[in-house]
Amino acid sequence: MSTLDEILGEAQAAFVAVDSLPALDQAKARFLGKSGLVTEQMKGLGALAPEERKAAGARINQVKDQVEALLKARREAIQVAQLEHQLKEESLDVTLPGRGEAVGGLHPVTRTLARIEQLFASIGFEVADGPEVETDFYNFTALNIPEDHPARAMHDTFYVQGGQLLRTHTSPVQVHYMQDHQPPIRIIAPGRVFRVDSDATHSPMFHQVEGLWVDEQASFANLKGVIQDFLQRFFERDDLRVRFRPSFFPFTEPSAEMDMSWGDGWLEIGGCGMVHPNVFAHVGVDPERYQGFAFGLGVERLAMLRYGVDDLRLFFENDVRFLKQFA
Repeated sequence: MSTLDEILGEAQAAFVAVDSLPALDQAKARFLGKSGLVTEQMKGLGALAPEERKAAGARINQVKDQVEALLKARREAIQVAQLEHQLKEESLDVTLPGRGEAVGGLHPVTRTLARIEQLFASIGFEVADGPEVETDFYNFTALNIPEDHPARAMHDTFYVQGGQLLRTHTSPVQVHYMQDHQPPIRIIAPGRVFRVDSDATHSPMFHQVEGLWVDEQASFANLKGVIQDFLQRFFERDDLRVRFRPSFFPFTEPSAEMDMSWGDGWLEIGGCGMVHPNVFAHVGVDPERYQGFAFGLGVERLAMLRYGVDDLRLFFENDVRFLKQFA
């Protein structure tokens, strides 16, 4: 069995050898635990003669106190060393340049919408807004879309409870506006629309901007002039040209697809036409006195072309690596 002096020396060496509080607690158990060396010395007092027991007990208590003092001193030293290390790691080097705060920015679709609204406002168009959850009447019937039109099918349109639906275009805003305002009317209706579609160039939720001009003199020539002026200024290209191709839309007659010159060819950019008399009939506008034209453009499509983005889904994935390019 080790002598008390040997135990004290071993404790001192063991405590100095550790540099963490968990390790120090393990070393403590070796000497002061239930089966520790000092504890075993205390247990051995019963085997001594009565006249020896008092002096031996006093010596054991003295060594125990010394071990506890060594333990306390080492604990404090470790704590001081840990604090100094933490302070050193967290110290501020005033010679380093400031980190600054991260600067956010507008989403590229938001930027595009703002640019569209600004350009149309400069030629007298007001911005109109309307609900995103619509009735069948405003989304289809009032726009002269027949009952058997494919757009009404479940595979194209999101229907919700109560027979309502998520608007598939912003044309319903035009209907609401014409019900509340008399010509002359000159508005654009930007906003979110919803269709059952998803791939690199389509999204279930996307943005449209539709325009409407109604007065006694609105013509197809005015329509083409408005579109060409807008696209030239949007893309900042005076050489950009626009052409119309005959098409069909239930709410306009005649109707056309709009193409713009892009690269070495032509790129489809939207649809347009003269407002159908049946649409005027639904909103109380006299088609014998007034005529109008309407057009629709995809906001994300314009943003993709302006910023050189080749996948529509990037706008909605919220990947900071993509979005920070526009901040």
